[in-house]
Parts: sequence; C-alpha cells; structure tokens
Amino acid sequence: MSEMQRRDFLKFGLAAGAMAAVATLPKPAKAAYTRITVAELREMTPQQMAEASGLVMAGWDNLQATAAQIRNPKIRATVQEIMATPAPTIMKKIGKSEKKEIYRELTAKGLLKDVSFDDFLPPAKSASRAPQPFYSAPGSGYGSHHSYPGGLITHTDLNTRVSMALYEGYRDVYDYLLDRDVVIASQLLHDLHKPWVFQWGKDGASRNELKLAGTGEHHPLGVAESIARGLPAEVCIAQACAHNHPRTPADEKQVVGWLQTAAIINGIDPVAYGLLEKGGKTLPLPRRQEGFVCHLGDHDWVLTVPAAQWTIPVMQKIAQRDYKIAKNDVKGFNSFRNYVFSQGTVMGLYEIYAAKGEPELTRTVHSIVAYA
Repeated sequence: MSEMQRRDFLKFGLAAGAMAAVATLPKPAKAAYTRITVAELREMTPQQMAEASGLVMAGWDNLQATAAQIRNPKIRATVQEIMATPAPTIMKKIGKSEKKEIYRELTAKGLLKDVSFDDFLPPAKSASRAPQPFYSAPGSGYGSHHSYPGGLITHTDLNTRVSMALYEGYRDVYDYLLDRDVVIASQLLHDLHKPWVFQWGKDGASRNELKLAGTGEHHPLGVAESIARGLPAEVCIAQACAHNHPRTPADEKQVVGWLQTAAIINGIDPVAYGLLEKGGKTLPLPRRQEGFVCHLGDHDWVLTVPAAQWTIPVMQKIAQRDYKIAKNDVKGFNSFRNYVFSQGTVMGLYEIYAAKGEPELTRTVHSIVAYA
C-alpha cells in the first residue's frame, strides 16, 4: 500500500470510527416529507424551502444546541451571533480605496490570481445584514455537495458530529485533552461565509464561487470574518485548517496563506494577533491539534460530491419524464431539485437510489412532489 493510500485508509477508517461514536450525540428527528405541487414549489424562495424541511430545521436546532455547549462565554456568544447573522462585517472597513489596496497586496503576494478587481469579493448590499440566513444557504457550489437550500446545515451538522466524536476518541484512547471549545467553534464556523458567497440567483441556482489564496473564496473570507468578530487566534487557526492541515511544509504553506489573506483583509499583523509564528512562515509552535480535527471533520464532501453528481442527472430525467419540466426550463428544474433535495437531502436520496434503484428513487420523489 502506497503512503497516500495508507493515509487515506487511516483517514477514512478514523472517520468511520467517528461516525460510530456519534450515536451518543443528539439525533435530528426524521420528519415526513412536506408534499406539494410543482406549481407551489415554483413560487417558493430558497429560505421557504429550507424552513419547510424537517431535516434541515432539525439540523439547525442541533447546531444551535451544539453552539450552546461552548463553555467560554465570549466565544459562545460570538459563534451564536455569527450563526444568527452571518453578515460580512469585514466589509464595514472596506471602501473602494481599501478594496484596491487589499486587491493589490493579495495579488502582489500571489494570494489572488485570475480574478478581476470588480469580481473580487462577493456582492454585499450591507455589511450588517446577511444576504440570507445561515440555514438557507447551500453547502457548496451548485453542481457539488449539498447544493440545495439548507445544505449548509446538513453539511455542518454532520461535520460537527464527526469532530466531536474525534474529540471524544482522542480523549478516551490517548487521554489527550483537546480544547473542546475550539473544536466546536472551528467546525461550526468553517463555512460561515457560504451564505454570502453562495447567494441564490433568479434562475434558482447559487452564485459561482471564485478562488482566493488557492481555494474557494468562502474559506479565507470566513477566517477573516472570525478575526473581524474578535475570536481568539486558536479558533481562527483551527478554522483555517478545515481545507488542509500542517502535516508537511507544503500543506502548512497553504494554511499560512489563508491566514495571511484573512489578516490582509482585516489590516492586521498575523504574528501580533497570534495566527502565525514569529517570521510568519508557520503556525504558532508547537502546533496544536484542534486544526487537524477540524480538517478531518470536514470530510463529508468525500461522499457527498459524487452522490450529488450521480443523483442530479437522474433528477433531470424524472423532472422531464414525470413532471413535464422542459429541458430548457432552467429555473423550473432548479426549483424542482432545490425543493426535493431540501426535503430528502442528496445523501438520503442517493442512498435510496444506490440501494433500491431508480424506481424507488422515483417513488420517493413522487412522495415529495405531487405526481399526476
């Protein structure tokens, strides 16, 4: 077995063990689907779809209950405030001249490439008000994982459960006491700016994400928001590790880049804030392990990306065949898949498809959207 295969096997084996351990955590209730017609779903907003989903709302309740478990009152209050209002407050201090300076510095340092000045940073009508609630955002780009209203909730709920199971595993097996508050806060906030980045469009799809510091822009923007809200460095560092870990110099360089980007956006010194070691080349030494747990916990996408890519074409077939939604009716199909996915989740529907075949998946879709 190659080193890469061995690492992947250990990673996935650990994740499987973590999933077994989440039996002790609160479980969202299985709610019956809310069955409506195509005409009705065409009139619904993404927020209304999320609010009509028993699974999404149960996940939202669980995430709020998990945030309430954070013991440090300042961290707890800040996390709860962000979840309640995921507004891009980093924009409060970014006028046109500040944006130009940030753009120039990020470009000069190789942290921003192939993005025009006009496209840099998602649209923001207000720095104090979120474009949408945390609970109505998708979990990723429109062709990827959790790409439906409320997908951010199911994605974050699963990842937080895995992270807590890892925390408990390290404690029970190694007597290794990670900072529980940091584990919870970093995972709850790891995608905090997806409500800003993935704003819903008039065609029913979400905004296309651009790159920032070599990854999806939501990631460094989320870390920047945590800094702007005054969260301690250890939470911001662990959050930055969601997309990679500091196991090798090459890996750590990416994490350092995301922290540098977040610091530049905020106009702060990352070393002085405690984000980086003196000299700015590594994370603070010795490196804490909460970031590794956040990274391992954020692996729901390994299963959910292919599940989405395999399920969406079948949904198109069902929409055209059974509901007479024309192939060129982009908004009609997007509204249809958004509602069905928000009710059943992509993972839940794909499991039906994989285990029982297309006829049973079709029957399930018919139970969600009235079929004449």
